[in-house]
Amino acid sequence: MISVQEALEKIESFKKDFGTEEVSLSDALHRILAEDIQADRDFPPYDRVTMDGIAINVTSFEQGRRSFALEKIQAAGDRVQVLDDPHKCIEVMTGAVLPQSTDGVIPYEDILIGEGKAFIKADTVRKFQNVHLRGTDSKAGSLLIEKGVRINASHIGVLASTGKNKVVVKRTPTVAVCSTGDELVDVEATPEPFQVRRSNVHMIASALMTEGIRAEVFHFPDDKFILTDGLKAIVKQFDVLLLSGAVSKGKFDFLPEVLLSLGLNTVFHRVAQKPGKPILFGSFESGKLVFGFPGNPVSTFVCYHLYFRYWLCQSLETPVVYVPVRLAEPVAFKPRLSYHLMVSLRNIAGVLEAVPVTGSGSGDLTGLVKAEGFVTLPAEEDVFEAGKLLWMIPFYS
Repeated sequence: MISVQEALEKIESFKKDFGTEEVSLSDALHRILAEDIQADRDFPPYDRVTMDGIAINVTSFEQGRRSFALEKIQAAGDRVQVLDDPHKCIEVMTGAVLPQSTDGVIPYEDILIGEGKAFIKADTVRKFQNVHLRGTDSKAGSLLIEKGVRINASHIGVLASTGKNKVVVKRTPTVAVCSTGDELVDVEATPEPFQVRRSNVHMIASALMTEGIRAEVFHFPDDKFILTDGLKAIVKQFDVLLLSGAVSKGKFDFLPEVLLSLGLNTVFHRVAQKPGKPILFGSFESGKLVFGFPGNPVSTFVCYHLYFRYWLCQSLETPVVYVPVRLAEPVAFKPRLSYHLMVSLRNIAGVLEAVPVTGSGSGDLTGLVKAEGFVTLPAEEDVFEAGKLLWMIPFYS
Protein backbone atom coordinates (compact mmCIF):
# COMPACT_ATOMS: atom_id res chain seq x y z
CA MET A 1 0.00 0.00 0.00
CA ILE A 2 1.04 3.56 -0.59
CA SER A 3 0.40 6.57 1.63
CA VAL A 4 -2.24 9.26 1.06
CA GLN A 5 0.46 11.77 0.08
CA GLU A 6 2.02 9.34 -2.41
CA ALA A 7 -1.39 8.69 -3.94
CA LEU A 8 -2.04 12.42 -4.35
CA GLU A 9 1.38 12.93 -5.96
CA LYS A 10 0.70 10.15 -8.46
CA ILE A 11 -2.74 11.55 -9.26
CA GLU A 12 -1.31 15.04 -9.78
CA SER A 13 1.00 13.73 -12.50
CA PHE A 14 -2.12 12.90 -14.55
CA LYS A 15 -3.60 16.41 -14.49
CA LYS A 16 -4.82 17.50 -17.91
CA ASP A 17 -5.74 20.75 -19.63
CA PHE A 18 -9.09 20.24 -21.38
CA GLY A 19 -8.97 23.63 -23.10
CA THR A 20 -11.74 26.22 -23.05
CA GLU A 21 -15.25 26.63 -24.36
CA GLU A 22 -17.90 29.32 -24.58
CA VAL A 23 -21.09 28.74 -22.61
CA SER A 24 -24.25 30.74 -22.10
CA LEU A 25 -24.56 32.85 -18.98
CA SER A 26 -27.24 30.49 -17.64
CA ASP A 27 -24.75 27.59 -17.79
CA ALA A 28 -21.76 29.42 -16.31
CA LEU A 29 -22.44 28.87 -12.59
CA HIS A 30 -19.65 26.86 -10.85
CA ARG A 31 -17.48 26.89 -13.98
CA ILE A 32 -13.89 28.22 -13.99
CA LEU A 33 -13.65 31.57 -15.78
CA ALA A 34 -11.11 31.54 -18.62
CA GLU A 35 -11.16 35.23 -19.56
CA ASP A 36 -10.69 38.50 -17.73
CA ILE A 37 -13.91 40.48 -17.42
CA GLN A 38 -13.62 44.26 -17.86
CA ALA A 39 -16.18 46.99 -17.37
CA ASP A 40 -17.77 47.91 -20.68
CA ARG A 41 -18.78 51.30 -19.22
CA ASP A 42 -18.60 53.21 -15.95
CA PHE A 43 -20.35 51.63 -12.96
CA PRO A 44 -22.75 53.08 -12.14
CA PRO A 45 -23.13 54.46 -15.68
CA TYR A 46 -24.81 57.65 -14.42
CA ASP A 47 -25.28 59.63 -11.21
CA ARG A 48 -27.83 57.31 -9.63
CA VAL A 49 -30.51 58.31 -7.12
CA THR A 50 -30.44 55.95 -4.12
CA MET A 51 -33.62 57.04 -2.27
CA ASP A 52 -37.13 58.14 -3.24
CA GLY A 53 -37.60 61.84 -2.57
CA ILE A 54 -36.78 65.17 -4.18
CA ALA A 55 -33.69 66.41 -5.97
CA ILE A 56 -32.66 70.02 -5.39
CA ASN A 57 -29.88 72.45 -6.10
CA VAL A 58 -28.19 72.31 -2.66
CA THR A 59 -26.92 75.89 -2.99
CA SER A 60 -30.53 77.10 -2.64
CA PHE A 61 -30.83 75.20 0.64
CA GLU A 62 -27.50 76.63 1.86
CA GLN A 63 -28.83 80.11 1.10
CA GLY A 64 -31.75 79.51 3.44
CA ARG A 65 -34.52 78.16 1.20
CA ARG A 66 -36.63 75.38 2.78
CA SER A 67 -39.71 75.33 0.57
CA PHE A 68 -39.38 74.09 -3.04
CA ALA A 69 -42.14 73.97 -5.64
CA LEU A 70 -42.50 70.56 -7.31
CA GLU A 71 -41.49 71.03 -10.93
CA LYS A 72 -41.28 67.55 -12.51
CA ILE A 73 -40.89 63.82 -11.78
CA GLN A 74 -37.77 61.80 -12.66
CA ALA A 75 -38.65 58.10 -12.78
CA ALA A 76 -36.18 55.24 -13.02
CA GLY A 77 -35.57 54.39 -16.65
CA ASP A 78 -36.61 57.81 -17.97
CA ARG A 79 -34.28 60.11 -19.84
CA VAL A 80 -32.63 62.76 -17.69
CA GLN A 81 -34.76 65.74 -16.70
CA VAL A 82 -33.42 69.28 -16.20
CA LEU A 83 -34.25 71.49 -13.22
CA ASP A 84 -35.20 74.78 -14.86
CA ASP A 85 -35.50 76.84 -11.65
CA PRO A 86 -33.03 76.37 -8.74
CA HIS A 87 -35.77 77.44 -6.32
CA LYS A 88 -37.87 74.43 -7.32
CA CYS A 89 -37.31 70.66 -7.08
CA ILE A 90 -37.89 67.44 -9.00
CA GLU A 91 -39.41 64.35 -7.45
CA VAL A 92 -37.03 61.42 -7.99
CA MET A 93 -37.33 57.65 -7.65
CA THR A 94 -34.67 55.17 -6.50
CA GLY A 95 -32.56 54.07 -9.45
CA ALA A 96 -33.34 57.14 -11.53
CA VAL A 97 -30.67 59.34 -13.06
CA LEU A 98 -29.99 62.48 -11.03
CA PRO A 99 -31.64 65.40 -12.87
CA GLN A 100 -29.37 68.02 -14.37
CA SER A 101 -28.82 71.19 -12.31
CA THR A 102 -29.48 69.22 -9.08
CA ASP A 103 -26.82 67.93 -6.72
CA GLY A 104 -28.58 66.41 -3.73
CA VAL A 105 -31.50 64.14 -2.85
CA ILE A 106 -33.66 64.52 0.24
CA PRO A 107 -35.74 61.41 1.08
CA TYR A 108 -39.50 61.66 1.55
CA GLU A 109 -39.18 61.02 5.30
CA ASP A 110 -37.28 64.32 5.63
CA ILE A 111 -39.85 66.45 3.80
CA LEU A 112 -43.48 67.50 3.94
CA ILE A 113 -45.43 67.77 0.69
CA GLY A 114 -48.57 69.88 0.26
CA GLU A 115 -50.11 72.33 -2.19
CA GLY A 116 -47.53 71.48 -4.86
CA LYS A 117 -44.56 72.24 -2.65
CA ALA A 118 -42.00 70.26 -0.65
CA PHE A 119 -40.86 71.60 2.72
CA ILE A 120 -37.52 70.25 3.96
CA LYS A 121 -37.52 69.26 7.66
CA ALA A 122 -33.84 68.27 7.79
CA ASP A 123 -31.39 70.70 9.39
CA THR A 124 -28.55 69.85 7.01
CA VAL A 125 -28.28 68.79 3.40
CA ARG A 126 -24.97 67.73 1.87
CA LYS A 127 -24.08 67.94 -1.78
CA PHE A 128 -24.58 64.62 -3.55
CA GLN A 129 -26.14 62.98 -0.54
CA ASN A 130 -28.16 59.89 -1.50
CA VAL A 131 -26.49 59.86 -4.91
CA HIS A 132 -24.34 57.01 -6.23
CA LEU A 133 -21.95 58.96 -8.41
CA ARG A 134 -21.05 57.75 -11.88
CA GLY A 135 -17.92 55.61 -12.04
CA THR A 136 -17.40 55.36 -8.28
CA ASP A 137 -17.61 51.55 -8.38
CA SER A 138 -15.41 51.10 -11.44
CA LYS A 139 -14.39 52.92 -14.60
CA ALA A 140 -14.90 51.69 -18.14
CA GLY A 141 -12.11 49.27 -19.03
CA SER A 142 -11.20 48.37 -15.44
CA LEU A 143 -10.79 44.72 -14.43
CA LEU A 144 -13.90 43.42 -12.68
CA ILE A 145 -13.27 39.65 -12.48
CA GLU A 146 -9.93 37.96 -13.02
CA LYS A 147 -9.84 34.71 -14.96
CA GLY A 148 -9.32 31.55 -12.95
CA VAL A 149 -12.09 32.12 -10.40
CA ARG A 150 -14.95 29.70 -9.86
CA ILE A 151 -18.05 31.55 -11.03
CA ASN A 152 -20.60 32.13 -8.26
CA ALA A 153 -23.93 33.96 -8.16
CA SER A 154 -22.37 37.40 -7.58
CA HIS A 155 -20.07 36.84 -10.57
CA ILE A 156 -23.15 36.02 -12.64
CA GLY A 157 -24.59 39.40 -11.69
CA VAL A 158 -21.44 41.22 -12.81
CA LEU A 159 -21.26 39.23 -16.04
CA ALA A 160 -24.86 40.10 -16.83
CA SER A 161 -24.27 43.79 -16.07
CA THR A 162 -21.40 43.87 -18.58
CA GLY A 163 -23.47 42.27 -21.33
CA LYS A 164 -21.73 38.88 -21.22
CA ASN A 165 -24.46 36.54 -22.38
CA LYS A 166 -21.66 34.18 -23.49
CA VAL A 167 -18.71 33.39 -21.21
CA VAL A 168 -15.39 31.66 -21.93
CA VAL A 169 -14.75 29.00 -19.29
CA LYS A 170 -12.37 26.11 -18.82
CA ARG A 171 -13.69 22.95 -20.39
CA THR A 172 -14.47 20.22 -17.86
CA PRO A 173 -13.94 16.50 -18.43
CA THR A 174 -16.82 14.27 -19.41
CA VAL A 175 -17.57 11.97 -16.49
CA ALA A 176 -19.39 8.67 -16.10
CA VAL A 177 -20.43 7.52 -12.62
CA CYS A 178 -20.94 3.76 -12.39
CA SER A 179 -22.10 1.47 -9.62
CA THR A 180 -21.94 -2.33 -9.56
CA GLY A 181 -23.64 -4.96 -7.46
CA ASP A 182 -26.66 -7.27 -7.55
CA GLU A 183 -27.77 -5.95 -4.17
CA LEU A 184 -28.44 -2.48 -5.61
CA VAL A 185 -31.87 -1.57 -7.00
CA ASP A 186 -33.40 1.56 -8.53
CA VAL A 187 -34.29 4.47 -6.27
CA GLU A 188 -38.00 4.06 -6.96
CA ALA A 189 -37.96 0.30 -6.30
CA THR A 190 -39.14 -1.40 -3.12
CA PRO A 191 -36.06 -3.33 -1.98
CA GLU A 192 -36.12 -6.86 -0.69
CA PRO A 193 -34.71 -7.30 2.83
CA PHE A 194 -31.35 -8.24 1.27
CA GLN A 195 -31.22 -5.28 -1.14
CA VAL A 196 -30.50 -1.54 -0.92
CA ARG A 197 -31.32 1.34 -3.23
CA ARG A 198 -28.58 2.84 -5.38
CA SER A 199 -27.43 6.01 -3.63
CA ASN A 200 -23.68 6.45 -4.19
CA VAL A 201 -23.96 7.28 -7.89
CA HIS A 202 -26.63 9.92 -7.26
CA MET A 203 -24.60 11.38 -4.38
CA ILE A 204 -21.50 11.68 -6.58
CA ALA A 205 -23.41 12.97 -9.60
CA SER A 206 -24.91 15.70 -7.39
CA ALA A 207 -21.48 16.64 -6.03
CA LEU A 208 -20.21 16.93 -9.60
CA MET A 209 -22.93 19.46 -10.40
CA THR A 210 -21.26 21.88 -7.99
CA GLU A 211 -18.22 21.64 -10.28
CA GLY A 212 -20.31 22.49 -13.32
CA ILE A 213 -20.16 18.86 -14.49
CA ARG A 214 -23.28 16.94 -15.52
CA ALA A 215 -22.28 13.32 -15.28
CA GLU A 216 -24.06 10.31 -16.74
CA VAL A 217 -24.99 7.53 -14.34
CA PHE A 218 -24.73 3.79 -15.05
CA HIS A 219 -25.21 0.54 -13.15
CA PHE A 220 -23.94 -2.97 -13.83
CA PRO A 221 -24.72 -6.30 -12.18
CA ASP A 222 -22.06 -8.60 -10.75
CA ASP A 223 -21.52 -10.22 -14.14
CA LYS A 224 -18.03 -10.13 -15.60
CA PHE A 225 -19.14 -10.23 -19.23
CA ILE A 226 -21.83 -7.56 -18.91
CA LEU A 227 -19.39 -5.41 -16.96
CA THR A 228 -16.71 -5.81 -19.62
CA ASP A 229 -18.99 -4.87 -22.50
CA GLY A 230 -20.49 -1.92 -20.61
CA LEU A 231 -17.19 -0.43 -19.46
CA LYS A 232 -15.63 -0.91 -22.90
CA ALA A 233 -18.26 1.40 -24.40
CA ILE A 234 -18.04 3.91 -21.54
CA VAL A 235 -14.24 4.20 -21.77
CA LYS A 236 -14.58 5.24 -25.40
CA GLN A 237 -17.16 7.92 -24.60
CA PHE A 238 -15.95 9.60 -21.38
CA ASP A 239 -12.75 11.23 -20.11
CA VAL A 240 -13.12 9.96 -16.55
CA LEU A 241 -14.85 6.97 -14.97
CA LEU A 242 -15.86 7.19 -11.32
CA LEU A 243 -16.67 3.66 -10.15
CA SER A 244 -18.35 2.78 -6.88
CA GLY A 245 -17.88 -0.74 -5.56
CA ALA A 246 -16.30 -4.04 -6.65
CA VAL A 247 -12.67 -2.92 -6.20
CA SER A 248 -11.85 -4.97 -3.11
CA LYS A 249 -11.01 -8.70 -2.84
CA GLY A 250 -14.46 -10.28 -2.77
CA LYS A 251 -15.33 -13.12 -5.12
CA PHE A 252 -17.62 -10.84 -7.11
CA ASP A 253 -15.29 -7.83 -7.17
CA PHE A 254 -14.57 -8.13 -10.86
CA LEU A 255 -13.63 -4.53 -11.62
CA PRO A 256 -9.82 -4.74 -11.32
CA GLU A 257 -9.74 -7.82 -13.55
CA VAL A 258 -12.15 -6.34 -16.11
CA LEU A 259 -10.32 -3.02 -16.27
CA LEU A 260 -7.01 -4.83 -16.74
CA SER A 261 -8.49 -6.78 -19.65
CA LEU A 262 -9.59 -3.48 -21.23
CA GLY A 263 -6.04 -2.13 -21.09
CA LEU A 264 -5.99 -0.16 -17.84
CA ASN A 265 -2.59 0.70 -16.45
CA THR A 266 -3.09 0.48 -12.69
CA VAL A 267 -1.24 3.37 -11.04
CA PHE A 268 -2.14 2.24 -7.53
CA HIS A 269 -4.63 -0.11 -5.86
CA ARG A 270 -4.97 0.25 -2.08
CA VAL A 271 -3.96 3.21 0.04
CA ALA A 272 -3.01 3.11 3.72
CA GLN A 273 -6.14 4.91 4.90
CA LYS A 274 -9.47 4.39 6.60
CA PRO A 275 -12.03 4.56 5.17
CA GLY A 276 -11.26 3.83 1.51
CA LYS A 277 -8.32 1.43 1.68
CA PRO A 278 -9.20 -0.52 -1.53
CA ILE A 279 -9.27 2.60 -3.79
CA LEU A 280 -8.01 2.03 -7.33
CA PHE A 281 -6.61 4.59 -9.76
CA GLY A 282 -5.39 4.02 -13.29
CA SER A 283 -5.21 5.27 -16.85
CA PHE A 284 -5.71 3.97 -20.35
CA GLU A 285 -3.33 4.57 -23.23
CA SER A 286 -5.88 7.04 -24.61
CA GLY A 287 -5.47 9.18 -21.49
CA LYS A 288 -8.84 8.24 -20.04
CA LEU A 289 -8.76 7.89 -16.25
CA VAL A 290 -10.45 5.58 -13.75
CA PHE A 291 -11.10 6.27 -10.07
CA GLY A 292 -12.39 3.10 -8.43
CA PHE A 293 -13.97 3.93 -5.07
CA PRO A 294 -14.93 1.33 -2.45
CA GLY A 295 -18.67 0.73 -2.36
CA ASN A 296 -19.41 1.86 1.18
CA PRO A 297 -20.93 5.37 0.96
CA VAL A 298 -18.58 7.10 3.40
CA SER A 299 -15.58 5.59 1.60
CA THR A 300 -16.95 6.71 -1.77
CA PHE A 301 -17.65 10.26 -0.59
CA VAL A 302 -14.28 10.69 1.13
CA CYS A 303 -12.33 9.31 -1.84
CA TYR A 304 -14.28 11.52 -4.24
CA HIS A 305 -13.38 14.66 -2.29
CA LEU A 306 -9.83 13.70 -1.42
CA TYR A 307 -8.66 12.26 -4.72
CA PHE A 308 -10.95 13.07 -7.66
CA ARG A 309 -11.53 16.69 -6.59
CA TYR A 310 -7.80 17.10 -6.05
CA TRP A 311 -7.13 15.89 -9.62
CA LEU A 312 -9.91 18.11 -10.99
CA CYS A 313 -8.61 21.21 -9.21
CA GLN A 314 -5.10 20.52 -10.46
CA SER A 315 -6.41 20.11 -14.02
CA LEU A 316 -8.48 23.30 -13.87
CA GLU A 317 -5.71 25.19 -12.03
CA THR A 318 -7.97 26.18 -9.19
CA PRO A 319 -7.07 25.83 -5.50
CA VAL A 320 -8.30 22.97 -3.35
CA VAL A 321 -10.30 24.26 -0.39
CA TYR A 322 -8.85 23.42 3.03
CA VAL A 323 -10.35 24.89 6.21
CA PRO A 324 -8.12 25.33 9.30
CA VAL A 325 -9.79 23.81 12.36
CA ARG A 326 -8.89 22.67 15.86
CA LEU A 327 -9.91 19.27 17.12
CA ALA A 328 -12.70 19.73 19.65
CA GLU A 329 -12.01 16.60 21.67
CA PRO A 330 -9.31 13.94 21.89
CA VAL A 331 -9.30 11.05 19.43
CA ALA A 332 -7.38 7.77 19.55
CA PHE A 333 -6.78 5.61 16.47
CA LYS A 334 -4.31 2.73 16.72
CA PRO A 335 -3.91 1.25 13.20
CA ARG A 336 -1.00 2.65 11.20
CA LEU A 337 -3.33 4.19 8.67
CA SER A 338 -4.31 7.75 7.79
CA TYR A 339 -7.70 8.17 9.43
CA HIS A 340 -10.28 10.34 7.67
CA LEU A 341 -12.43 11.52 10.57
CA MET A 342 -15.91 12.87 9.79
CA VAL A 343 -16.51 16.15 11.62
CA SER A 344 -19.04 18.90 12.10
CA LEU A 345 -18.06 22.48 12.91
CA ARG A 346 -18.73 24.79 15.81
CA ASN A 347 -17.48 28.34 16.33
CA ILE A 348 -16.06 28.98 19.81
CA ALA A 349 -14.95 32.60 20.30
CA GLY A 350 -13.99 32.90 16.65
CA VAL A 351 -12.16 29.56 16.50
CA LEU A 352 -13.56 26.79 14.28
CA GLU A 353 -13.61 23.53 16.16
CA ALA A 354 -13.97 20.15 14.46
CA VAL A 355 -16.34 17.93 16.40
CA PRO A 356 -16.00 14.20 15.59
CA VAL A 357 -19.16 12.73 14.11
CA THR A 358 -19.90 9.37 15.64
CA GLY A 359 -21.18 6.76 13.23
CA SER A 360 -21.29 3.04 12.68
CA GLY A 361 -18.55 2.86 10.06
CA SER A 362 -18.01 3.50 6.37
CA GLY A 363 -21.43 2.07 5.52
CA ASP A 364 -23.25 4.69 7.59
CA LEU A 365 -24.75 6.82 4.83
CA THR A 366 -27.12 8.66 7.18
CA GLY A 367 -24.14 9.72 9.31
CA LEU A 368 -22.83 11.76 6.38
CA VAL A 369 -25.74 14.14 6.83
CA LYS A 370 -24.26 15.23 10.17
CA ALA A 371 -20.75 15.77 8.77
CA GLU A 372 -19.58 19.03 7.19
CA GLY A 373 -16.29 17.54 6.05
CA PHE A 374 -13.41 15.43 7.26
CA VAL A 375 -9.94 15.85 8.73
CA THR A 376 -7.11 13.43 8.03
CA LEU A 377 -5.28 12.21 11.11
CA PRO A 378 -1.73 11.17 10.17
CA ALA A 379 -0.72 7.49 10.34
CA GLU A 380 2.41 8.27 12.37
CA GLU A 381 0.38 9.15 15.47
CA ASP A 382 -2.28 7.24 17.39
CA VAL A 383 -3.44 9.78 19.99
CA PHE A 384 -4.69 13.22 18.97
CA GLU A 385 -5.28 15.76 21.70
CA ALA A 386 -8.07 18.33 21.78
CA GLY A 387 -6.87 21.59 20.27
CA LYS A 388 -4.69 19.96 17.62
CA LEU A 389 -4.58 22.13 14.48
CA LEU A 390 -5.79 20.25 11.39
CA TRP A 391 -7.02 20.97 7.88
CA MET A 392 -10.60 20.05 7.03
CA ILE A 393 -11.75 19.17 3.53
CA PRO A 394 -15.34 20.48 3.39
CA PHE A 395 -18.17 18.59 1.71
CA TYR A 396 -18.84 21.39 -0.78
CA SER A 397 -17.04 22.91 -3.71
